[in-house]
Amino acid sequence: MTATFRADCVQCPRLAAFLRAAAHENPEYHCKPVAPFGATAPQLLIVGLAPGMHGANRTGRPFTGDYAGILLYESLHALGLASAPVSVHRKDGLKLSGVRITNAVKCLPPANKPLPAEIKTCNRYLAAELAQLQSVKAVLALGVVAHEAVLIAAGLKRSATKFGHGSEFVLPDGRHLIDSYHCSRYNTQTRRLTTPMFLAVLRRAATLAGL
Repeated sequence: MTATFRADCVQCPRLAAFLRAAAHENPEYHCKPVAPFGATAPQLLIVGLAPGMHGANRTGRPFTGDYAGILLYESLHALGLASAPVSVHRKDGLKLSGVRITNAVKCLPPANKPLPAEIKTCNRYLAAELAQLQSVKAVLALGVVAHEAVLIAAGLKRSATKFGHGSEFVLPDGRHLIDSYHCSRYNTQTRRLTTPMFLAVLRRAATLAGL
């Protein structure tokens, strides 16, 4: 799937410079664009925001090694969609069944906040993923940025449908978009997103995907 991802992408100058600085401070970290992870012909595509500094940016795998990944991988495993409940690093042998995980922005952004121009630039990769992954029947967007990125990648305006936890929308190609609050430390610790809430929306997404 080389057309959907470039490990050497430097199209966003601010992000490229930030990654260079991060690599200088943390030479053992991945500090490159983070590739999607999971099944090559998935039925469910999960879209997050962007790599975290000490998570995906460190390990090179989406939602791996940071707090946000705890609930995600535990929930995938609980539904029989992951071979283990914990994602540690790229070579830990973890396998996903029928699921693929990607991000709206593939590079670590300062303060975890990509600029609108950076989201737009990186959207070409998400659009290519959606176009090539014909097996995908449902997309689970984690947070507002991911929700809007999926809409844009599908050729729609951001205003096509509002984000809302548990909200569902049918994309022009017939695929289902379902929203969830992002499984971030802030959302889980403030109880904005609980484990039962996330399990329910993930189960619904898996059902829509035919899993």
